[in-house]
Amino acid sequence: MTVKQLSVFIENRRGRLGEVLHFLKENHVSILSMSLADTSEFGLLRLIVNDPEKGCRALEKEGFMGTVTDVIIIKLPHVAGALQGILELISENDIDIEYAYGLSVEAEDATIVVKTSQIEKACAVLKENGIGTMSPEELSKL
Repeated sequence: MTVKQLSVFIENRRGRLGEVLHFLKENHVSILSMSLADTSEFGLLRLIVNDPEKGCRALEKEGFMGTVTDVIIIKLPHVAGALQGILELISENDIDIEYAYGLSVEAEDATIVVKTSQIEKACAVLKENGIGTMSPEELSKL
């Protein structure tokens, strides 16, 4: 099961991240998780939000470049090696992990956001092996 992630390119200058967050807040888009990677000139902000399409439209209206991408939110049991085992399973099925970051939610399991080279195949592998993923409906209730 996939969910939508909002990605935003921002100039690497003081206050720009705050502007993104301001416009999301003004449009009632709640942030559940975020990851920020930067270079000397720009940053790539990846966000799990309650309404990614709305957030993308709001930011584009303000001059930001945004995209909405499919990602998987994998549920991880709180046991040593759980993440390693799941990532190994994905790799054994010839699926590359493009990036990953944590998502903190009030749940029994930990969660991680993962973007893979073959998202539908990854979803099928996870499902076949009894590994839970978060649905868009579950995400909207957070």
